[in-house]
Amino acid sequence: MLAAADADSGGPEYQKPVFNLHKVLDAPVKIASIELLQSGNRYFVRTRSADGAEGVIETKDIVDYIPILLRRVIPQFLGKDARDLENLVDAVYIAHYKIAGQAFWCPVAYVEQSLFDLMGKAAHKPAGELMGGVLRKEIPVYLSGSGRDTTAEEEVDVYVRGVEYTGAKAVKFKIGGRMSDNRDASPGRTNKLLELAQKKLGGKVALMADANGSYDAANAIEIGKRLQEMKYLWFEEPCPWEELSETKKVADALSMKVAFGEQDTSLWLFQWMIENKVMAVVQPDLNYNGGFIRAARVARMARKANLWICPHNTQTSAASVNILQFAATTANIGPYMEYVWRAPARKESWFSPNFEIKNGMIPVPAGPGMGLEFDPDFLKKCTAVKL
Repeated sequence: MLAAADADSGGPEYQKPVFNLHKVLDAPVKIASIELLQSGNRYFVRTRSADGAEGVIETKDIVDYIPILLRRVIPQFLGKDARDLENLVDAVYIAHYKIAGQAFWCPVAYVEQSLFDLMGKAAHKPAGELMGGVLRKEIPVYLSGSGRDTTAEEEVDVYVRGVEYTGAKAVKFKIGGRMSDNRDASPGRTNKLLELAQKKLGGKVALMADANGSYDAANAIEIGKRLQEMKYLWFEEPCPWEELSETKKVADALSMKVAFGEQDTSLWLFQWMIENKVMAVVQPDLNYNGGFIRAARVARMARKANLWICPHNTQTSAASVNILQFAATTANIGPYMEYVWRAPARKESWFSPNFEIKNGMIPVPAGPGMGLEFDPDFLKKCTAVKL
């Protein structure tokens, strides 16, 4: 058992409530319907209250999880008071704990985030106000989203151009081969990438490296020491994510920060990793880990240990609004939030505001709920997904 599970503390730290939604909304918000909508390869969760409020969010990974969303998750929320959202999120886990993992928590997160949009619109407040108050109106981001199918030269050039275009003050490179047992994506790619990145961006912007579990501890420590010399801000997921003892060896051997946690879905395990110093930058994914409430609980654990929380993010378009709303209200976020960037694309016409990085910052949408407005005609053309 963890030391935090004291009898006089009201339970373990990871179980304690973080928000008081009844204080923000003085009348019940009965959940009347929850739908999954589809438009081409995009999916949306739309929630509606009995008195007509509506919440809509775009999902990311849902196609493979649709039966879990429709059969297991949605029925647990229908007819309930949305103000009891923390209890509802805990209850859906208790009802279906045997299937818990990313495939379960992503559907829960999408329903939860849509309900935050609904309640924010009902209260005429941004989601950040429901989550304790807006602390910042714009978010500094680091450019991310690279793969390993490019040459080192191509990859560094992507971010040189990205920094020029966005004014970003930080970027993250993918090194190694991704869960590759120490193999590189292509021969010599990591060494060449690090050399070029240092030459073209070193000292100009903050640099991070993400191995996606490419190395065992010995090789990760060797790579990490090189990153330390280059003054990288952090070394992300150096070892396979389930091998916590390997990651801890790396964290213990390096003076630089190790970032970790994007794959994890257990709040108990986050507390254990924080207490045992497996990482110095805590990285739950806002979807994989189950939404705002569970991420806020992880943030509270990290704050008590004086650690940054920098949620993992691979979303783009309207789906990326969650990282902005979370960062707006969380005291111990790190200096930059992850944001996927590619060469400038045309602006989307079916929602507003579009997210544009200027001087390395993205404004937090200030409207009610998640702050996005969806084109009603676009939503009318979406089809409801049924099993």
